[in-house]
Amino acid sequence: MTTIIAEEVLLLAYSEDEGRLLVGSTELDAALGGSLLAELAVNGRIDLAGKRVTVLDPTPLGDEELDGVLARMAADPKGRKPEWWITRFQTAKLRKRLLARLTDRGVLDEEQRKILGIFPSTRYPERDPSVERDIRERVQGVLAGADPDQRVAVLIALLHAAGIDRKAFPGVSKKRVKEITEGAWAGEAVAKAIAAVNTAVMTAVTAGIIAAGISSSG
Repeated sequence: MTTIIAEEVLLLAYSEDEGRLLVGSTELDAALGGSLLAELAVNGRIDLAGKRVTVLDPTPLGDEELDGVLARMAADPKGRKPEWWITRFQTAKLRKRLLARLTDRGVLDEEQRKILGIFPSTRYPERDPSVERDIRERVQGVLAGADPDQRVAVLIALLHAAGIDRKAFPGVSKKRVKEITEGAWAGEAVAKAIAAVNTAVMTAVTAGIIAAGISSSG
């Protein structure tokens, strides 16, 4: 089954058995927004090497989420920074659409529960574990020392920026993650794209946490 990077991040951010979110929604939503930009960069549709996002090729990729983002960028006359775009895309609506896609395709189940018999909660346990198993094998191979391809390196960078790597892969080597996210093994353009998305996601996470803190204290 073909998955986009955002779906791969999403699957790794939920526990396989209980379908429980392993990190905060702020961190996950920022990583999902960054995943869309990263995938467009890997596919040569946008350039993240500079301080602002540049659309190189507006040709659709055939995925509604990616194509919608690409169309918005191509139609925007201003050059925006990666973090500006991520803050526009990192919404609960994006997360729910991706969860619905994976549920519709039989990868996840959707279960409605009540915490303490009172508070409603939705869990997403896996129905078809083979999809995440394939993703995990690719990531674990690279974390163990295999040379990464562009997609896996970007995925690891996103997981690290949102703090998902430590939850999904306990005991992960910080040194190895740094080698992957900061290395120029795939060329300068890809290395700069990873750095730009990594920084943008971390900025979005910090901003979200601060905003949530201000809201709760008010």
